[in-house]
Amino acid sequence: MEGYHVTIRTAAPALAGSYSILHVSLISIQGRIVSAVLDAESHLLPGSACTILMGGSDDVEQVALVRLRLEARPGFPELDWHCQTVEVNHGPQVQVFPCHRWLRAADGDVELRCEDACLLNMEALQVLIGHRAQELSRRQQHIRWQTFAEGVPHCVDMQSLQPLGPNLSYTRQSPGTNLHYLMGFAERKEPWRSFKEIECLFLHNGSGNPVAMYVWSHWREDAFFGYQCLNGCNPLLVRQIRSIPANLSVTPELVQPFLPEGSSLELELETGKVFLLDYEVLEGVPPNIINGKQQHLTAPLCLLHAGPDGTLKPIAIQLQQKPATENPVFLPSDPQPDWLLAKMWTRCADFQCHQLISHFLHTHLLGEVCCIATLRQLPEVHPIHRLLMPHIRSSLQINIQARASLLAPNGVFDRAIGCGLKAIPVLLAHAMARLRYDTLCVPEDLKARGLDSLPNCYYAQDALKVWNALNRFVTKWVDVYYHSNTEVQEDSELQSWIKEIFTKGFLGKAESGMPQSFESKEELSKFITMVIFSSSALHAAVNFSQLDFNLWMPNCPASMSRPPPQSKGLVREDDLMTFLPEVNATCSVLTTLTLLSQPAANFVPLCQYREPYFSNGAHYRLVEEVQSDLRAIAEEISERNSKMELPYPYLSPLLIENSVAI
Repeated sequence: MEGYHVTIRTAAPALAGSYSILHVSLISIQGRIVSAVLDAESHLLPGSACTILMGGSDDVEQVALVRLRLEARPGFPELDWHCQTVEVNHGPQVQVFPCHRWLRAADGDVELRCEDACLLNMEALQVLIGHRAQELSRRQQHIRWQTFAEGVPHCVDMQSLQPLGPNLSYTRQSPGTNLHYLMGFAERKEPWRSFKEIECLFLHNGSGNPVAMYVWSHWREDAFFGYQCLNGCNPLLVRQIRSIPANLSVTPELVQPFLPEGSSLELELETGKVFLLDYEVLEGVPPNIINGKQQHLTAPLCLLHAGPDGTLKPIAIQLQQKPATENPVFLPSDPQPDWLLAKMWTRCADFQCHQLISHFLHTHLLGEVCCIATLRQLPEVHPIHRLLMPHIRSSLQINIQARASLLAPNGVFDRAIGCGLKAIPVLLAHAMARLRYDTLCVPEDLKARGLDSLPNCYYAQDALKVWNALNRFVTKWVDVYYHSNTEVQEDSELQSWIKEIFTKGFLGKAESGMPQSFESKEELSKFITMVIFSSSALHAAVNFSQLDFNLWMPNCPASMSRPPPQSKGLVREDDLMTFLPEVNATCSVLTTLTLLSQPAANFVPLCQYREPYFSNGAHYRLVEEVQSDLRAIAEEISERNSKMELPYPYLSPLLIENSVAI
């Protein structure tokens, strides 16, 4: 057989084809190049295969790389082309060069290689070593860092989606969200007149949502307040304590009536029955101005007690961090309006921390940092690049969109939330200064916060199961490519990757406990598990639960319109309305949460992979195993939930999206 018979396959979707001229070059293992141009009359049709003969009878070398370049055809539209594979047939040997990506004329030369995932130290050919370096060099020119805010993780240096290109973009198919009953309130800049009026809005939007209806029925109850700390949309803050903070003006006598008969505060602390919500991170954060009116924020301390059956109830709330006469400690025995208002202030503080820390920082920003570093430091052939990208690729697009809309002037934070545009960088910087690596790792976090043994903390139970399944999967993946800790230590691409994450994401702060390098396979597996969990399961827990717990607005006010009370006994039931967000602000928040809380029509569940390299060999077996583990977890959760008045479904693997895509 003379020369190389090269078959170019175009992907099947209807819009995968292009009119462009295709330049093809084959680069041999010795670096020799053979080039050709696809017949100018041929079209790269969707689902087609086009074969051309390249070179002559003296071309006998094995091909190391295939280089493709599109050139716009004069007189025809310039369309992107989705190449599936390039096959090179030379004698008895057929080499397949996977592509599975979009190509554009603006991309210039795109080079494909046929080997499976490979570490740099395992490369045998200089031409392939050079290819890895060139790929990263091009990526680093395209994907650059920029400062989002001082003291906050860096983000991608793009202001719009256009520079992302088709391979880092995605189309989210809307689930058909119904906003009919929330439309039309944008101009009503006035307070709600009564709880009945809020109920009218709620019932039009929430009557088909059983969780929201439960919230509406139980939001005043102390037991439900405690339940939300464990299983609501922000289960990341409550923690067990063994001593009362010095700045919380609580004495044993003050809370004795709310403890079991015959016990004491000291004994309950010793036995691990006392928990704390501490919103100290909000101290000094400037509150927003909404509809021209100054809003107010507090940084509460809320003491909770776990009863014999594990039921958590608040027993004391101090609305400001510094003890003072005008900063009383509210108790369940206070007049009902006083106690309910103290809980509403606490829930408002929780809303700010949930949205900007548990949700945006821990899932969105973390995923973006890891995605940028992966693109810049790990070539596509690197096994960690291949494992991670399905879980983090979408973070670039969604975060660019968030910065251009939700977090921008006239976005929902500007118009309707207590932490407005001036507060966002301050609160995120406060949170970053306090963030520790262990808090992102589920087993350590749950143990440190004393949630691992609470019988009714369903977030903790489910999160640990999903984490363990992911960790087994990741550990086995790492075992395929790294045969010793030394190979991890000597992987210069991997070490550059974690160093960039530490520097740009965690701002080089050693006190965060973030790894600056990897010394062992175990450390690497743990970190990869954390990234995947945060970008999938954690996001599911804190995002898709939002509307359920926020639809009844008084349960989670996004802002408060009056200053916090400085003494007790001055608030009546009717006065509570005057603290709540106004009508247009309420509906702006609910509209946003409605859009964010609905899974896409093209939802991809956890560890369901569309990339071809997951469907063969060792990868396929590992994916089968983790999918089997996740199905078993989903069945356990379904069985448990079937017996519960208020199910906890958010960490069922069937409902966890593979990445942050909304």
